[in-house]
Amino acid sequence: MAAALAATLGLAAACWVVSVWQMTGMNMGTATSLGSFGFFIAVWAAMMAAMMLPGAAPATLRRAQAGGVRAVPLFVGAYLAVWALAGVLVYVVDRPHGTLVAGVVTIAAGIYEFTPLKRYYRRRCQETTSSGLGFGLCCVGSTVGLTAVLVALGVMGIPWMVMITIIVLAQKLLPPIPAVDTLLALAITGLGVLIVVSPALVPGLAPPM
Repeated sequence: MAAALAATLGLAAACWVVSVWQMTGMNMGTATSLGSFGFFIAVWAAMMAAMMLPGAAPATLRRAQAGGVRAVPLFVGAYLAVWALAGVLVYVVDRPHGTLVAGVVTIAAGIYEFTPLKRYYRRRCQETTSSGLGFGLCCVGSTVGLTAVLVALGVMGIPWMVMITIIVLAQKLLPPIPAVDTLLALAITGLGVLIVVSPALVPGLAPPM
């Protein structure tokens, strides 16, 4: 079991190194261009592995206990394949945009944090599952709002990536605390309002000078 955990976290760490290397100097805030499809999917796959695998470690351990270490690569591969497919959708819909769009998306993400659907998928992410595909779909459902914030504010923004990773990790590993969850949802919504009203107060939205 220790080998499965070490391999999962080791892959996540390696993907962090790759992601930071690929993304350095590419963040243009809301004006970020995704580049070619092949390039973006490669960056996106590394990003999602870096961000999502640490929180998936408990599920990976449960899968190893149920099906043996040999079941882990298929489980992790299917899980990351779901996130890669999400990247295809991002590539189709995302274009360089203004702060108004970024603010509206962030407000919508904050509102999503309040919904029963969010709570359902978050709970499912903490339950035992034998399918990397099913686990991946539940985790996409749980983190779709946070992922949308990353895309809206600058998909190549390393600080946003770090902050959202911390939130995702906490939500996957810790039991829900209504007061904390409400404060987080209000903070995300408030950030969206601030972006709409005074985008200059939010660092990293505009292309660097």
